[in-house]
Amino acid sequence: MEKHKAAIAHNGLMYGRVGSTMGEKQTVSYCTDLDKSVLITNFEKRGWQHVGPDDDWNFYWAGIHTCRNLFSVDSGYRMNENQMINHFPNHYELSRKDLLVKNIKRYRKELEREGNPLAEKGDTHGRYLYLDFIPVTFVLPADYNMFVEEYRKSPQSTWIMKPCGKSQGAGIFLINKLSKLKRWSRESKTPFNPSLVKESYVISRYIDNPLLIGGKKFDLRLYVLVTSFRPLKAYLFKLGFCRFCTVKYDTSIQELDNMFVHLTNVSVQKHGNLRLYLESTRGKTVTESLFTNISWLIVHSLKAVSYIMANDRHCFECYGYDIIIDNQLKPWLVEVNAAPSLTSTTVNDRILKYKLIDNILNIVLPPDGIPDIRWNKIPSPENLGNFELLLDEELAAQEEHVPKVDFVTAAPQSDPDTTSQDGGQIRSLAPHCLRRPLSNQIDNIELNNNEILKGFKPANYNI
Repeated sequence: MEKHKAAIAHNGLMYGRVGSTMGEKQTVSYCTDLDKSVLITNFEKRGWQHVGPDDDWNFYWAGIHTCRNLFSVDSGYRMNENQMINHFPNHYELSRKDLLVKNIKRYRKELEREGNPLAEKGDTHGRYLYLDFIPVTFVLPADYNMFVEEYRKSPQSTWIMKPCGKSQGAGIFLINKLSKLKRWSRESKTPFNPSLVKESYVISRYIDNPLLIGGKKFDLRLYVLVTSFRPLKAYLFKLGFCRFCTVKYDTSIQELDNMFVHLTNVSVQKHGNLRLYLESTRGKTVTESLFTNISWLIVHSLKAVSYIMANDRHCFECYGYDIIIDNQLKPWLVEVNAAPSLTSTTVNDRILKYKLIDNILNIVLPPDGIPDIRWNKIPSPENLGNFELLLDEELAAQEEHVPKVDFVTAAPQSDPDTTSQDGGQIRSLAPHCLRRPLSNQIDNIELNNNEILKGFKPANYNI
């Protein structure tokens, strides 16, 4: 970064500033921190010219640390109207574990205060009927007393603890006794005193009834592209995949410390289709309900941060959503990654990620292919590729007659007795948050029940 600042001072220019005039045959200059073939191939296919970060660039595919430096107050840079970058300045509001939880909790509370029926609670435990898509979670050390109170309501429950600022399975462990948590606190020399602890953790009620395939636990990796937070414009990539544990799932206490059983940082991308598998084993109706609920949780996780995100028109972002399905086919949001891996480990993996990047570029760029923040960010349908529109609040506002979205495709399916309550109110709210019915959007989540990858390595997030 110091080198970049020196270049700025030497040239008398702001960081990365392109020429003020854009000719009709302007060649797009790109810069990237990541030496990934799926990126370079897509850029070169478009005839783009590779330049360094100190040169004039139009498009920057940056790592999150580079982006943080560029948007820092100290950098002093300004981007012009013909530059784009692949992260929002405060993406961590969605991707950092503790902030994600805080923002979703705040979002639900705000809806409650407004008397919005989406925030309605059902059972005696105070669970949300329509917004119950994250496990009960607390941030430690700040919420330690609240966690203890919740833990004592069901002392036989299991909890999973994760450091807020780490990924790839680092630092994760399970506990089923308070004594184990206190012992960890002593051994790690991080007493539960908010004024003393620098690193925070989230502790969540463990999903101990996961849906299993071949006896193995798995989670979903889905890609969501956001081109604007206000108005919210989001697209869902249909070619997600499953990641399996390498050891069959076991709930016994003896296996509590065996992360091969509980962590799913192994990608499986071969043959098969999760939707077809579930339709054949569980039925079409409940499968449709599951995929509708997945879209629903993505929508509301984005709406939870839409008013806190710095909505810079130079920015877009592709998020990796990690979702676990329980044996009742209820989806749970585990976390959101602002920098999903673009490393390719198999031919299918490379094809999927090549399509992902190609489709992203087609959506975020204007029709002439040259970055321009004055563009309204409404791509033509033929440019969506394998993405489908998840929601576009601007388009919804422009429509004079918004088609009614039926409650069964607009809100999570759970208890048939509750779906009729305030149904009219929910229906009237649905068009404002959903552009169209979503139940058929995720149509190709790949899985393979016969070839589970071997050699689990938490430090190597193969996706």
